[in-house]
Amino acid sequence: MAYIDLLIFIVYMMLMLGVGIYFMKRNSGQDDYFVGGRNIGSWHIGLSVVATDVGGGFSVGLGGLGFAMGLSGSWMLFTGLLGAWLAAVFLIPVVKSSPVFEKFYTLPQIFGYLFDRKVAIVAAVICFVGYLGFTSSQLLAGAKLAAGTFDGLQLDTALLVMGVIAVVYTVLGGLKAVIYTDTVQWIILLMGFIFIGLPVSYFHVGGWSVIRQTLPDEYFSLTNLTWQDIANWGITIMPIWFVGMTLYQRIFASRDVASAKKAWYIAGIFEWPIMAFMGVSLGVLAKVAFELDMIAISKDTLDPEMGLPILLSTVLPAGIMGLMMSAYFSAVLSTADSCLMAASGNLTTDLFGKYLKNKSDKTVMRLSQMFTLLIGIVALVVALQMTNVLELMLYSYAFMVSGLLVPILAGLFWNIRSPQAALVAMILGGGVTAGLSLWGVPLPLGLDPNFFGLSASLAAFLLTNKIEKSKRKKI
Repeated sequence: MAYIDLLIFIVYMMLMLGVGIYFMKRNSGQDDYFVGGRNIGSWHIGLSVVATDVGGGFSVGLGGLGFAMGLSGSWMLFTGLLGAWLAAVFLIPVVKSSPVFEKFYTLPQIFGYLFDRKVAIVAAVICFVGYLGFTSSQLLAGAKLAAGTFDGLQLDTALLVMGVIAVVYTVLGGLKAVIYTDTVQWIILLMGFIFIGLPVSYFHVGGWSVIRQTLPDEYFSLTNLTWQDIANWGITIMPIWFVGMTLYQRIFASRDVASAKKAWYIAGIFEWPIMAFMGVSLGVLAKVAFELDMIAISKDTLDPEMGLPILLSTVLPAGIMGLMMSAYFSAVLSTADSCLMAASGNLTTDLFGKYLKNKSDKTVMRLSQMFTLLIGIVALVVALQMTNVLELMLYSYAFMVSGLLVPILAGLFWNIRSPQAALVAMILGGGVTAGLSLWGVPLPLGLDPNFFGLSASLAAFLLTNKIEKSKRKKI
C-alpha cells in the first residue's frame, strides 16, 4: 500500500475518533448514550440499521460467498429483506406505540415487563454473549481486510489495530455517534462499491467475455444453491429482526411509529438487492482474478473471504486504494460499534441496573463507557481465536434467535406470559443450538443447529405453559 493510501486511511480513522469525542461532550445521560435522545429521523435510522446488519462482516462474508458459489450467494441477504419488512409490519407498531416501553433502553427490559426479572436477566446474558461474538466477528472482518491489503501485516496485528480504533471510538460517543456516523459510513461504502471497487475490478479482469469464459455457468445462476442453504439462512437471519438488541435500540431511538417503519423499509431495500448483488459480484470478480493467477492466493491455504481484499489491493491505484479501504472499514466500524453498544446496555441496564439506581446520569454514563471498553477487550480476545467471519456471525445470530425468539413472540403476540415457560425455553433453546454448534457433527438433512434449538425452545415453552395451567386448575 502506498503512503498516500495509508495517509487517507489514518485521516479517516482520526475523523471517526473525532466524532466520538464530539458526542462524548454533548451526551448528557443514558437517553443520549443508549437511544440517541429518542428523536432521530427515518433515513438516519434506516441507514444505520442496514449498516449495522450488513456491515463489514457480511461485506467480507458476501465476497466469500460470491467467490465460492457465485451470484446465488445473494439470497442470503434476501432473508434480511423479509425479516426487516416483517418486523416493520408486526413488531414496530407493538413496541413503539406502547407507553410502557417508551422509557426502555434494552430488549431484556421488555422481557422483564412481559415475564419477570429472572427472565430479563437470562435474556440479558443471552444478548450479551451473542453480541460479544458478533462484535468479535466484525473485528475479525476488519483484520482480514487490513491483512489482505497492507503488505507484511499479520492477521493478529491487524486485529489489535482494528480493535483499538473501533472500541475507543464507540466508548467515547455512544449511540448518537454510532447512528450519525453509520449514515456517512454506509454512503461511503456504497459509493466505494459503485464507483471504485466494481468498475475497476471488472476492467482489470478483462470484462464480460473473460469473466464468462473463466467461470462455469453456475456462477451466473440464481439457483446454484440447495434448499438447505435458503432454510438455514432464513431460520438464522429473519428472526434476528425480532430479537436483535441493536434493532430495538433503534426502534426506541426513532421519533415515532411511522418513522421507524419507514426506516425498516429503507433498510430492507438496501440489504437486497442493492448490497447483496454488489457484495457477491465483487466476490465473483475475485474468483476470476484467482483463476487467471492475477492475485496471489495459495491454492493450498485458500480462504475465500481473503479473495476480495487481496483483489482490491492488487487492482486499485494509489490514493483510490485508501478510499476503498476506508469504505470497507466504515462498514466494519458501523457494525462493531452497534454491537458494543448493545452488549454494554445489557451490562449497565439489565445486569447491574439495580445497583446504579441512585447514581447520577453522568455517573451511569461513565460506567457504561467503562463496560463498553471491557467488552471490547474481551471481544478482541475472542476474535483472536477465530478464523471465519461468516461462521462466527451466524453462530452468534443462531444463539440469540434460538434463545429469545419463542418467548418474545409469546409475550408480545400470543399473550402467554409464563415466566417459568420462558426460562425453560430460553435456556433449552440457546443451549441446544450452542451445544450442536460446538459439537460439530453432521445434523439431519444438513440443517442448521438453530432449527433444532428453536424446535426445542418452542416445545419446551408450550409444554411448560400447559403443565402450569394444569396445576392452576387443580388449585
